[in-house]
Amino acid sequence: MDVVFRNADVIDGTGADRYRADVGIMSGRIAVIDADGEDKLSGRRVVDASGLVLAPGFIDMHAHSDLALLSDPEHLAKVSQGCTLEVVGQDGLSYVPCDDSGMALLWEQLAAWNGKPDIAMDWRSVADYLDRLDRGCAVNAGYLLPHGTVRMAAMGWDDRPPTPSELDVMRGLVDTGMAEGALGMSAGLSYPPGMYADAGELAELCRVVGSHGGYFSPHQRSYGAGALEGYAEMIDIGRRGGCPVHLAHATMNFEVNRGRGAELLALIDATEDVVVTLDSYPYLPGATSLAALLPSWTMAGGPAECAIRLRDPADRARITRELDELGTDGAHGVPVDWHAIEISGVVNERNRGLVGLSVAAAAGERPASGFYLDLLLDEQFGTACIMHVGHEENVRLIMGHAGHTVGSDGLLVGDRPHPRAWGTFPRYLGHYVRELGVLSLEECVRHMTARPAGRLGLTDRGVVREGMVADLVLFDPETVADTATFARPRSLPTGIPYVVVNGRLAVDDGTRTSALAGRAVRRRSKP
Repeated sequence: MDVVFRNADVIDGTGADRYRADVGIMSGRIAVIDADGEDKLSGRRVVDASGLVLAPGFIDMHAHSDLALLSDPEHLAKVSQGCTLEVVGQDGLSYVPCDDSGMALLWEQLAAWNGKPDIAMDWRSVADYLDRLDRGCAVNAGYLLPHGTVRMAAMGWDDRPPTPSELDVMRGLVDTGMAEGALGMSAGLSYPPGMYADAGELAELCRVVGSHGGYFSPHQRSYGAGALEGYAEMIDIGRRGGCPVHLAHATMNFEVNRGRGAELLALIDATEDVVVTLDSYPYLPGATSLAALLPSWTMAGGPAECAIRLRDPADRARITRELDELGTDGAHGVPVDWHAIEISGVVNERNRGLVGLSVAAAAGERPASGFYLDLLLDEQFGTACIMHVGHEENVRLIMGHAGHTVGSDGLLVGDRPHPRAWGTFPRYLGHYVRELGVLSLEECVRHMTARPAGRLGLTDRGVVREGMVADLVLFDPETVADTATFARPRSLPTGIPYVVVNGRLAVDDGTRTSALAGRAVRRRSKP
């Protein structure tokens, strides 16, 4: 064998009870599982795994590592957590498919999410991007076609329905992207330009996605006022499009949704004619770009047009009233509490002192909404924020659902990003399993492995079984824990000494190796 893990407690990902076994890896696959305890397996490397759980590598169903996979070879944020597969292209916005002008615009628009790393942005199609991943990266990755990017390529930033010919262009882009290996389509319906789409447009594109065996993963229109109506709309879009639905970062946030998590689960359980799954992260605050709070009408035409509106006195008065009194569609339909919006990353050095402050505190004596608009202009919309809007009872209830999977939704850039990018998986295992007992360890591992692999249509990952790809993680169930905090968000977890990606040790006895064994994961065939 290439590697043998001896005396491991195997939790195979199916939800079955753990068992003791030696596990041998050869040529990137799980070659032998020897459960008779006779130490028959030999290997070039033998690891004593006594006291450790051996599980399938964890799958991050909602990742924002689109550029980090290419710019950061170590990628400790995910490798150190035991993640061996990430799904990128989330929230309806990423970098393909596009042309040269679209890439330039996306480079600026997505800076708050992905930064501006020093890499050659030389891909323009899904095939190009996946081929770039195949040159070698830290972990495996699959791609969702981002609806907003597709819409931008077909009709720019216009706030209107597409013409028949524009809709045909979108259908063609989706069909091509799916054929090139995309796993499905994401949507970002509180972000421009995707937020300008109606249900009919999305259902038409879902027909194409469904015909390829993919799934629809929407960031829906509101996680505040109208959250349940938004979830119901997403499920109906999947129904009309004949496409499974995977609800992205399925939360019930803001004061209007306190204690209403059960209503979301009841909605899902009552759905019989379309498969519905979901992902969530084990934290209360959310994170996004600060510009996301703006009303959708301000962004029609793109960032340059938005900047003009933010400087116009009449438009500013209208915007501040919507932010402070009415609630914008970008701010989930509730008036913004500026004390709950924390600045987590800035572009300009002169604004570095604002990081960690709420917008209210940063504004000082100035009206917070006016300060906010000026900051967006000064930062060219590149500011990131953390939104303290969640509820613990909803988080715990949702993570127990039968269709639940795990997604970090973690942004990796900024001065003080959300710690979920570094702590999601060990936080589930340590805090919610060992300390609180919300889930059993076997069930929690299932949420992180076999269940998401099934949603992605992967038949050779997500379970510890002979012949499966050797994506594995070994962790100590007594010590595994997240250490990342909002003050120290990049602090690495403890209790995860071994991580295997495609049969190669990415973490060996707690140390990151030089292995870049990750590759693109493609949907290769129709159902």
